[in-house]
This record gives sequence, structure tokens and C-alpha cells, in this order.
Amino acid sequence: MENLIKKNHADKQMGLGILIIVIGSVFLLRNTGIDIPHWVLSWHTIMLGAGLWIGYRKNFQGSGWLALTIIGAIFTLRDITILDFELSKITTALVLIGLGLWVILKPSKFKNFSNNFQNTSNVHEIKN
Repeated sequence: MENLIKKNHADKQMGLGILIIVIGSVFLLRNTGIDIPHWVLSWHTIMLGAGLWIGYRKNFQGSGWLALTIIGAIFTLRDITILDFELSKITTALVLIGLGLWVILKPSKFKNFSNNFQNTSNVHEIKN
């Protein structure tokens, strides 16, 4: 148990360290004159990253991380422009496709009722 706690703490430290390095690298690149898009360090990109981070830490169970990720992704996609094409024109379609994939691929939480009656080898019939 103690080894698991130490490993979990080490994973948190590693993730936090990588996050700080990435943010510092973006600031360094921006301050040296390299053009970094404004959306890289915006509130919605941070929200997107936080949602993915929380989802990773909770093995993508629950839906709190999903709300953060979807809101951050929608606003981030609105700001990204690739080759003079605004992704905001297809954001709604991408969100609907992602939602559909999530509904299809999420694990089912219900148990099939008929599986409870398959093993009837130990049941004895009562004869009158």
C-alpha cells in the first residue's frame, strides 16, 4: 500500500513538473519574439488541459472532467485558425461527432438480467 502511495505521489510530481516546463517554454518562446498563438495560454485552453488532467487522474470515470474538457475545447476551437480556415465553422459538428463516439464507446453500467439465470445446474425441481 505504501509503495502505491509513493508511486501516485511521484506521478503527480512528474505531471506537475511537465506542466510547469511546458508553460515556462511557451513564455520563453513568446518573450524571445517567436510568434505563439494567443489561444495557447488562454483561459479556455487551461480549462481544456485541466479537464483532461482530471480525467486522466480519475481514469476517465465520471462526468466532471468531461464538462471541463468540452467547454474548453469549444472555446479553444473557436480561436484556432489554420490556413485562413476558422475551425469555429465546424465546431458544432465536431462536438456532436465526439458526443456520439462517447455514447457508443462508453462502458455499459447495467447488467443483463438474463445472465442471472444461466447457471441452473444446482437448482432441483420440486415434484408433487
